Amino acid sequence: MIKRSFDVLASAMGLIVLAPVLAATALAVKASSSGPTFYRGLRAGRRGKPFRLLKFRTMVTNADQIGGPSSSADDPRITRFGAFLRHYKLDELPQLLNVLTGQMSLVGPRPEVLPEVLLYTEDEKRLLDLRPGITDWASIRFRNEGEMLRGSADPHAAYQIKIRPEKIRLGLEYVEKRSFWIDCKIIVNTLKAIRE
Repeated sequence: MIKRSFDVLASAMGLIVLAPVLAATALAVKASSSGPTFYRGLRAGRRGKPFRLLKFRTMVTNADQIGGPSSSADDPRITRFGAFLRHYKLDELPQLLNVLTGQMSLVGPRPEVLPEVLLYTEDEKRLLDLRPGITDWASIRFRNEGEMLRGSADPHAAYQIKIRPEKIRLGLEYVEKRSFWIDCKIIVNTLKAIRE
């Protein structure tokens, strides 16, 4: 109850305070490349229920049809302005709407695409017990995921080897040890990581 109340209050305040930034970013996305302002990716939510995750579009139109679900920093599908948004995590801001509507939480395991969730082991399915989050320990640990995958012939295969195991481990650790104070710690550490 405390977590959901905090999510609603914080996301509503965030949307109000950041409204000028959101508006300016939306206009810049439209002006910098052709295509929609937002990316609405299908993800698995709590209990595996599909939902549309909102982001500012950082790739060319129909990028999901010309490449895999993982992307490196040198992925040619990423627009110039999209690279800027990704670097400062500004593309994630529209997810405050997902939080406000109850599809996501501020903190929780990052939502995965449906094909990845179908591969979960029984133990990994515990990640679906919670609302997915905008940030978590893995988001901080793999802050520069794109750089880690740079130069990979197959970024998704590299992701499976270099990132997925630790990301899953950190997600399950959060499921087991979650608390309001841990959420606050993750939020503070996320803000610090973004400024670096």
